[in-house]
Amino acid sequence: MDENDDISVERDGAEEDGMSEEELEATESRMDAKTKKLKAELDICKKERQEHLDGWQRAKADYVNALKRFEEERMEAIKLGVLKASHAFITPMDSLARAEATGEIPASFQAIAKQLHDATGSLGLVQFGEVGEAFDPMRHEALGQDPVDSSEQDEIVTAVLETGWKAGELIVRAAKVRVGSFAG
Repeated sequence: MDENDDISVERDGAEEDGMSEEELEATESRMDAKTKKLKAELDICKKERQEHLDGWQRAKADYVNALKRFEEERMEAIKLGVLKASHAFITPMDSLARAEATGEIPASFQAIAKQLHDATGSLGLVQFGEVGEAFDPMRHEALGQDPVDSSEQDEIVTAVLETGWKAGELIVRAAKVRVGSFAG
């Protein structure tokens, strides 16, 4: 039944048998009143149904939005945790890298050094910053300039004073570098 359909009462003629004109009109009047009452009740029910449906749909949308917000907050908390853990690892890893570069790591410490490298890898930490790469202010912190002979070397990293660290696309620490500057 469509909402716009009107309710109609069909008579089979049996109710008219043995009734006077006044009784027939009174019965018809009662039936019309009852029909109007039923239509009013039906309209109220339709309105309440729509209100409940609208409320349920709003609640469902609020729930879906809350789930999305909770997931975003969880991901931000994970990033913050990785960032804090990364900061704790950076200084010891820099010291370890300097010791490895000079060959001063005793054989008995090699297993511990491997564990430290594995731990930084599990955090997704990667070192970056090399001589010859293009200077990027989002990844590098320029601590000085060096004169260069050609325009191709302009804005190119000439020295890495301290490597940078990143976890995914998140820069944990910018690389501290010197940058070439062409005066010509």
